[in-house]
Amino acid sequence: MDLLYSNDVRGEYPESWYAATADFLAPFPILKGAERADVCVVGAGYTGLSAALHLAEAGFDVVLLEAHRVGFGASGRNGGQLGSGQRQDQESLEKIVGLDHARRLWDLGEEAKDLVKGLISKHEINCHLRPGIAWTGFSAGEVRDLHGYVEHMQRDYGYDHLSALSEEECAEICPSPAYKGGLLDMGAAHLHPLNLALGLARAAQKAGVRIFENTHVHQVVEGAPNTVRTDQGHVQANHVILACNGYMGGLNGKVAARVMPINNFVVATEPLGDKAKTVLARDIAVADTKFVVNYFKLSHDGRLLFGGGESYGYRFPNDIAAKVRKPMLEIFPHLQDVRIDYAWGGTLGITMKRLPLLARVGKTVMSASGYSGHGVGTATHAGMLMAKAIQGDAEGFDIMEKMPTPAFPGGAALRSPLLVLAMTWFSLRDRLGI
Repeated sequence: MDLLYSNDVRGEYPESWYAATADFLAPFPILKGAERADVCVVGAGYTGLSAALHLAEAGFDVVLLEAHRVGFGASGRNGGQLGSGQRQDQESLEKIVGLDHARRLWDLGEEAKDLVKGLISKHEINCHLRPGIAWTGFSAGEVRDLHGYVEHMQRDYGYDHLSALSEEECAEICPSPAYKGGLLDMGAAHLHPLNLALGLARAAQKAGVRIFENTHVHQVVEGAPNTVRTDQGHVQANHVILACNGYMGGLNGKVAARVMPINNFVVATEPLGDKAKTVLARDIAVADTKFVVNYFKLSHDGRLLFGGGESYGYRFPNDIAAKVRKPMLEIFPHLQDVRIDYAWGGTLGITMKRLPLLARVGKTVMSASGYSGHGVGTATHAGMLMAKAIQGDAEGFDIMEKMPTPAFPGGAALRSPLLVLAMTWFSLRDRLGI
């Protein structure tokens, strides 16, 4: 079964609040026949759009292929949080890769955040960019750890955008009885993710990128040039960038063995009116410390956008709203009678260590994926790093490529059942508070 078509109608955006409020572009054509390019990019999410845009601005002839519509996948469905650093916090990274490498990864993560903000400003993308993400904890121990992280980042990294939140200070911002405190990162931000993707596509098109939608790539044949085969045509290109994330499928086995597609779900409530202040008193986003994380913010029209719950099979659940309502009410029990107007799912890519996989998978074929829920900044940045590497500056790409991204046990055949067992255990720990 192909994840590209397991849960969605070909060529149609999901019925999300993002799609209902998006600044859509006119559809791009289907690739039919033969095309020639300097670079062929497969996948029009943040990674592919950023790579194509940066290459075109550098003078390369670029073809961008998308199986559905630009921004169709995780890039247009996520929680819209532009986080600091990498998916793993710096203390964890220091243990995994050592202090020096962790410091360089922090710098690259901050570069990613600045890149997104800069692209939004440069191309006048209307995606409601706002500063501030809070991390919240459920126990005194978790809050101590978060406060210790604030001290660590201020002392050892000179990052002064973090502040500790006591239980009272946290409640003033997010009046949920579940949280006992946390931290606030005013250097991070949140935004409308689909409009960001569409804005990048608009900029790429203006820069000269030839974009084709509803064009399913089913084979990449390496050579000089490479040949990218689609349902109704092919592209010959000196370089190929695979920007498929959770939708890689069988296109490249080296990546598929290390990147697991999982599904995550989001709802949008009815407009809350005055009740919005009982959810968030400030226009920030929130992510908590659960392994299966809850994340939420208020939309610009006063709805609660709440993400929670995951699944590891191909199919989305029949009732997404019910699946997400359960964790939503654990955080905000007073919203029991609030109507849910939109509920949608999306497929993202995760790795064993929750670190992105940037790799050279052929002599002139590169791939970036496995952002593990941190893709707004990291994916956009990865696209730029691949574009720079093709131009001869591979320093940033090489640093990211060195991150450990082991294959899932058992390869593609067993990775999903094993992940289900692992996630079930972590979900149980969340419920029991272990």
